[in-house]
Amino acid sequence: MSLSLGRNSSPIVTWIGVAVALVAIVGTQVLGWEWGSGRLVPTLIGIVAAGLAVAVVLSRRE
Repeated sequence: MSLSLGRNSSPIVTWIGVAVALVAIVGTQVLGWEWGSGRLVPTLIGIVAAGLAVAVVLSRRE
């Protein structure tokens, strides 16, 4: 399965952004996650979010 990040993917990108924001809010407020705390889950979520952001930017440059 391929995830298209072209011009027609606005709703997909929006929902990914909403999901990341919700995970960040719940993680920081409920689970006590902090950036740079050395925990694996928050670090992996940050890496995945950054990778998706780079993919979106690169796909929109074309």
